[in-house]
Amino acid sequence: MMLDDAQIDRLFHALADATRRDIVRRTVEGELSVTALAEGYPISFAAVQKHVAVLERVGLVTKSRHGRELRVRSELQSVERARHALDELAEAWQGRVQRMSDLLDTPTDTTTGE
Repeated sequence: MMLDDAQIDRLFHALADATRRDIVRRTVEGELSVTALAEGYPISFAAVQKHVAVLERVGLVTKSRHGRELRVRSELQSVERARHALDELAEAWQGRVQRMSDLLDTPTDTTTGE
């Protein structure tokens, strides 16, 4: 699924915070409760809930209720979309570098200045 610019902005805004990136990283390995997540940060439980909510809005994580627990897990497809968006940027830059390299490798005629 291709993302439009607004979706990419929201996705990278969500990933721009170190705590949110860590939540995604920790929940890739398996579901964790919000309580277990909160124990790993020097911030309040409410702050962790807000980070999870930001990630959930862009689809990077999902929450599910198991009894009294809210469990969080990463959504691989959204992580793949972020990677794809970065790959597109990398390809654009690699193309630009290759074109500059090709231009520099083009022999010039020093007698005519061309």
